[in-house]
Amino acid sequence: MKSTKSVAALFKPFQFKELKLENRFVMAPMTRSFSPKGIPGPDVAEYYRRRAEHGVGLIITEGTLIEHPAAGADHNVPHFYGEEALNGWARVVKEVHEAGGKIAPQIWHTGTARQKENFPESDVNSIGPSGLSATGEKVSEPLTVEEIHGLIQAYAEAAANAKKIGFDAVEIHGAHGYLIDQFFWDVTNKRTDEYGGDLVGRTRFAVEIIKAVREAVGPDFPIIFRFSQWKPSDYNFKLAKNPEELKLFLAPLSEAGVDIFHASTRRFWEAEFEGSDLNLAGWTRKLTGKPAITVGSVGLDSEFLSLFSEGKGGQPDNIDNLIDRVEREEFDLVAVGRALLSDPAWVAKIREGNTEELQPFTREALKTLS
Repeated sequence: MKSTKSVAALFKPFQFKELKLENRFVMAPMTRSFSPKGIPGPDVAEYYRRRAEHGVGLIITEGTLIEHPAAGADHNVPHFYGEEALNGWARVVKEVHEAGGKIAPQIWHTGTARQKENFPESDVNSIGPSGLSATGEKVSEPLTVEEIHGLIQAYAEAAANAKKIGFDAVEIHGAHGYLIDQFFWDVTNKRTDEYGGDLVGRTRFAVEIIKAVREAVGPDFPIIFRFSQWKPSDYNFKLAKNPEELKLFLAPLSEAGVDIFHASTRRFWEAEFEGSDLNLAGWTRKLTGKPAITVGSVGLDSEFLSLFSEGKGGQPDNIDNLIDRVEREEFDLVAVGRALLSDPAWVAKIREGNTEELQPFTREALKTLS
């Protein structure tokens, strides 16, 4: 566990546009479901403040729901609309800033991943580009163009609220088989209009969201875009099967106004394509020239799925490989998930060399806002 490598590269300041960070560590967005009726309370504010107090450079919140009746899959996931929820988020921003941290909300719509049976009181159907689930089953009618335009506006309004409240950036959730990603994927997007077609054509929904968000927040407010190759129904799936396809996919998103790409993987150390050691974030930075965030089991010896498949969490692991990659400038920022969930002081302990004090991740960490 003990490393002899210097962690200096991880604690260099980072700046892009108005976003100035003291180090390269990002708290990864993790759904917590501790906001009854979608309202984040003082306990949520304290939860994020604790990470800021211990030196996390940028906090990306759990996914927050845009204003749409079928956006969420859980009654306790926080909203990012309505006076009460936005007041709760303003409290979060205040607490994080007072602790010296920076914070961005992740804005989100789950699409057809929403399970209607979780909402027996509602007659609202889940939505998706073609009304198809991840297995290709029909669950609703395809979205109309008018409905798509309404969703784009809802993302823009959420981003405008983020800036108004005082957040430091905004992240658009375009990964993991949720609504935006359902437009990317040919299994869930069978449209034959302007929002379907080939890989580039299927980026149009995301492109229009990014452009609308940019118009809502202005030229200098940072936009982060999270994407993934994998899907919950197929962890080995690759949307782009080689660097050439990845370049085609990322180019429209980059040109639309993304400032920072958040490349979601399950294991950050794995090469994305044959013939290179670069991971997805490394390739993204190389192909777009934009800053990239890596993520995936940072600081732990097992991935998240092992918690469910094998019942084990994760023990602290050394970060030598991570340090090497940051020193080579393969990517710019490092998102930490479970390690920060179980140990709010994880970043401070890494900085001070107190790795023997790092806490393991266990199932218990999911049960509270510690």
